[in-house]
Amino acid sequence: MACTATSPDLKSKVTEFWNSEPCGTRYLGGVRDFEAQARTRYALEPHIPGFAQFSATRGLRVLEIGVGMGADYEQWLKAGAAATGVDLSSESLDRASRRCALSGLAPDLQVADAEHLPFEDCTFDVVYSYGVMHHSPDTAQCLQEAWRVLKPGGEARIMLYHHASLTGFMLWLRYGIWHGQSIRQCVYERLESPGTKTFTSGEVLCMMRDFEQVAIEQVFSPGDLLLNRPSARFQSLAYWVMWKLFPRWLVRRVGRRWGLFLLITARKPS
Repeated sequence: MACTATSPDLKSKVTEFWNSEPCGTRYLGGVRDFEAQARTRYALEPHIPGFAQFSATRGLRVLEIGVGMGADYEQWLKAGAAATGVDLSSESLDRASRRCALSGLAPDLQVADAEHLPFEDCTFDVVYSYGVMHHSPDTAQCLQEAWRVLKPGGEARIMLYHHASLTGFMLWLRYGIWHGQSIRQCVYERLESPGTKTFTSGEVLCMMRDFEQVAIEQVFSPGDLLLNRPSARFQSLAYWVMWKLFPRWLVRRVGRRWGLFLLITARKPS
């Protein structure tokens, strides 16, 4: 089973992490160059628009859990959705607000905890959360909250990290193999914010047992293919050579089952 939180202040550490570096910061061309960040995001992860179905949400009430700097949130507003966004990180929300203001959009954004959403039951047509809930100490509770605030017949579109993945395996080769740690423990301690978890498809189905029509698609992440720009932790010559020589064509051909991303769609029974 997935690792679970044991530290009572884990959530505050997660918040501090994302306040210090909102997701996607490294792809900002400048302080306000949100277009550059969005271009890079959708180039690295071209499956996002099809998964999110931005263009099909005109007139719908959408909740995005974990807006980050607001690249996806902006797309909901441009599509004509009545979109609300929440995040634990006030710094991320500030950047998302600036992004919307520069685009002439009026956002509805607020600080909120995905484990305890401040909304009435049966409020939203769509709940979307991309790469967020696995950072929360109680991912199952986040999914239950998504179910609660969905209208009957409403759809959840959730991306969670998969176990086991090429990203997790590479972290294990770099750190875990020398310290007797499992792949999951390496992910928990070293992949983005503290306490990051990964899940098998079976674990996802168990957590989402109150939903119906649960469909799971597994895809590669930029990390699986070493497509993203190396972070400050990976700047040595050895890492640079590995990034250049990594056999992406071979990984795409033989490693499909080892992608980090699980794209999950499910409905609340009507």
